[in-house]
Amino acid sequence: MLDAHPFSALPPGPGVGYKAQYFQSIMENPAPVEWLEIHAENYMGDGGRPLAQLRHLSERFAISVHGVGLSIGGEGPLDPDHLARLKTLCGWLNPASFSEHLAWSTHDSHFLNDLLPLPYTAATLTRVADHIDALQEAIGRRMLLENPSSYLAFDKSTMEETAFLSELSARTGCGLLLDVNNVFISATNLNLDPHAYIDAFPLDKVGEIHLGGHDEDADDHGAPLLIDSHGREVADPVWSLLHYTLQRSGPRPLLIEWDADVPDWPTLAAEAQRAADALAQVPA
Repeated sequence: MLDAHPFSALPPGPGVGYKAQYFQSIMENPAPVEWLEIHAENYMGDGGRPLAQLRHLSERFAISVHGVGLSIGGEGPLDPDHLARLKTLCGWLNPASFSEHLAWSTHDSHFLNDLLPLPYTAATLTRVADHIDALQEAIGRRMLLENPSSYLAFDKSTMEETAFLSELSARTGCGLLLDVNNVFISATNLNLDPHAYIDAFPLDKVGEIHLGGHDEDADDHGAPLLIDSHGREVADPVWSLLHYTLQRSGPRPLLIEWDADVPDWPTLAAEAQRAADALAQVPA
């Protein structure tokens, strides 16, 4: 049975994606960071320094576990071995939040190093809901589902992404993870209004907000093409969209993601301080 936890038990302050090279800095002077995110697949082993450090960190910080390899949108059933490892990790760590992506990354026995999009149809909705139910039952807690960054749209989609996510939450009881950078990327690539997307998003279901950097490119026709790289600071238009979002959602746990070309700790802490400043402007 699922527990009675809310969508997220994280503090409504700034967090950062944890990397091992930050361990000493975080333990000595974490300000302004209030919580940490780890990628689940990096901590599914049986021991060693990574797990030892994570145990130390969990004694001082709320931890968010973010999955990147479950392929919730895939055609086949969820990998039972992967589910078992997730259950073990969440069992001893007892994270304040667990999240995954609205995407697929496996086909048959092949794993693809991308989070690939889905058509938003009734059949897809049923399949993803079944996978969320299986995951939540396996780990004994609610999950958060993250909106994707999109580079194309499916002609066969019959629902808007916001309606699809809202219905998934209603069917399964899961919460949502709102990645504001992903909203900005998708809106730019698909020529949509990011503010209208936020207006339509079920913000009452949001247990966590993410921010990250993106790269700028152009498609074959010269139109802007944004890539979700997580390899640089958050762009100013994304900060602006965050302010718009927070005025409607109220304070939420707010993560800075920086997974490629990882900076030194002072640079990441400065981004976290900017997140703290944004949160400080929001009425409780």
